[in-house]
Amino acid sequence: MLKRTMDIAVAAVALLILCPLFALLAIIVKLDSPGGVLYRANRMGLGGRRFRMLKFRSMVEHADEMGPGVSVEHDPRITRAGAVLRRTKLDELPQLINVLVGDMSLVGPRPEAPEFVQQYSAEDMVVLSVRPGITDWASIRGVDEGRALACLENPQAEYQSSFLAAKLELQRDYVRNRSFRMDLSILLCTAVTLLRRSWTPPSSRSHAGRPDLTRSTH
Repeated sequence: MLKRTMDIAVAAVALLILCPLFALLAIIVKLDSPGGVLYRANRMGLGGRRFRMLKFRSMVEHADEMGPGVSVEHDPRITRAGAVLRRTKLDELPQLINVLVGDMSLVGPRPEAPEFVQQYSAEDMVVLSVRPGITDWASIRGVDEGRALACLENPQAEYQSSFLAAKLELQRDYVRNRSFRMDLSILLCTAVTLLRRSWTPPSSRSHAGRPDLTRSTH
């Protein structure tokens, strides 16, 4: 109850305060390339229920039909505005609406597409027992996932075979040990990580082959 109350309060206040920014970003997305302002991604949520996760569109219209479901840094489908939105994670802001209506939480396992959830083991399915979130430990540790995947020959296959398993380990750990205090820690770490990322030139970030998705000790 406390978690849901915090979700509603924070999402409502944030949406109210960020209205001018939403309007500005919508204009930028619309002027930068043809297509809609929002992208609605099919995701699996609480109890395995499908929902549409909202993002500001960062790729060309109909990008899903032009390439794999996993995108990488410098993907030719990413628009000029989209590159900035992705680097700063501003494209994720519309998910505050998902939080407000109950599809998502501020903190929780990042939701995956149905085709990836089909690969979950019985143990992995525990991540669907809680509301998916805008951020979690896996999101923080894999903040440069797109850069890491870009270095690989087959990004989608590598994501399915390696990256997803590492994420699920962190997400299972979160579900088993979640607490209000942990959620606050994740939100704080997310803010610090995004501030550092926003002020760090892309060329200065690590060129490591994969993000650090080691188990959280929090």
